[in-house]
Amino acid sequence: MGLNIQDLAISSPEFEPLGRLEDRHANDKGNEQPTLRISGVPSDAVELAVVCHDPDAPLPDGFTHWLLYGLPADTTEVAPGADEQYRAGTNDFGEAGYGGPQPPPGHGPHHYYFWVYALSRPVEGSPSRREFLDTYADAIIEQNRVVGVYEN
Repeated sequence: MGLNIQDLAISSPEFEPLGRLEDRHANDKGNEQPTLRISGVPSDAVELAVVCHDPDAPLPDGFTHWLLYGLPADTTEVAPGADEQYRAGTNDFGEAGYGGPQPPPGHGPHHYYFWVYALSRPVEGSPSRREFLDTYADAIIEQNRVVGVYEN
């Protein structure tokens, strides 16, 4: 079966697609995880994963701000405190859990991709973003993202 990208949706009541993330979500200004809403999960999904990644970071593979595993397939909202409710992976700050935007001053706007993945099998452990994508690519039934923007 080919990858279906029509039904799964992710959004946030706190920012519009391509809208500015609030300062309270920034790593150095509150580090509050935005609420995410999920809908259209395929009926054959057994688990969801959420990843926040900044491809604009001046690093070869961008910067991963958040990895969240072990979300039940019927999850419809990822609210603040999700790091304690689910399994948080280690972000590129070297910490487990959400690490908000913190682009270099004067580097311009950065795009923060909040991805949701519907998976056909559970994620074991807490892999890095690259390990997750490499190991679970065949288990991704559907994926989608919402993008927020932030700059210092």
